[in-house]
Amino acid sequence: MTVDVFDDRACILGEGALWHPVRGQLYWFDIMGKRLMTRDADGPREWTFDRHVSAAGWIDSETLLIATETDLVRFSLIDGAAEHLIPLEADNPVTRSNDGRADPRGGFWIGTMGKHAEEGAGSLYRYWRGELRPLRDGITISNATAFAPDGRTAYFADTAAHLVWRIPLDADGWPEAAWEVFLDHRDSGINPDGAVVDAEGHLIVAEWGGARVARYAPTGNLVEEITLPVPQPTCPAFGAADLSTLFVTTARQGLPDDAMDAAPLSGRTLVCCPGWHGQVEHKVVP
Repeated sequence: MTVDVFDDRACILGEGALWHPVRGQLYWFDIMGKRLMTRDADGPREWTFDRHVSAAGWIDSETLLIATETDLVRFSLIDGAAEHLIPLEADNPVTRSNDGRADPRGGFWIGTMGKHAEEGAGSLYRYWRGELRPLRDGITISNATAFAPDGRTAYFADTAAHLVWRIPLDADGWPEAAWEVFLDHRDSGINPDGAVVDAEGHLIVAEWGGARVARYAPTGNLVEEITLPVPQPTCPAFGAADLSTLFVTTARQGLPDDAMDAAPLSGRTLVCCPGWHGQVEHKVVP
């Protein structure tokens, strides 16, 4: 299978890939570059911020909910205006937002982490109906927030712990039972980063340092993988008209010069067609 470059702007830390189903357009972030990026009919486009931005959900055809290092904002794709919604660890200079995604009930899950990956500094939250409620603390690198087609199952990872959990949800989308370990990579050292669930219920995980995107069955078994020309993939997203195109953000952060020489596409946003189909991204109801 061919892996191509979708966008050749190099991100320091590409993340938060989101396919907007109404606009038919991919959005993603360069966290360290403090920018939101996209491509439209006129070519590449981006917006810059005065603080880290990392993840988004779509509210309507013209608006995103964006997680920044200090708050959640309502962001206009038309004029770039950002309306503050609610603080997110605004009084903690150690942390920033990281991975996030909208759930089937219209809530928005957002994880935080230390700016230097300080152990246990991060937490996981859910924003729903104007309330930001903590779900778990003691997280080092929050990642892999994703939701199964049944609407009653969430996934979440702490990359530094090499674990992905499966989380049962109640009818309103809140965790209703104990988290169970879905993928345990402590022996292999695999680093689960961003993830998305496909239409068949398989968890598609970008594996930092592993130069691959892996597809895991609902049983937790590895069933397929895509080898990438970069060592640090960060977040997959399905897009295009039939949701059969897979976009993958990547990072160049922390790579030494010789690694960059060997993988010059690091930081670019990649694209391929693996024969899998995604789910439509859920709408945020702020």
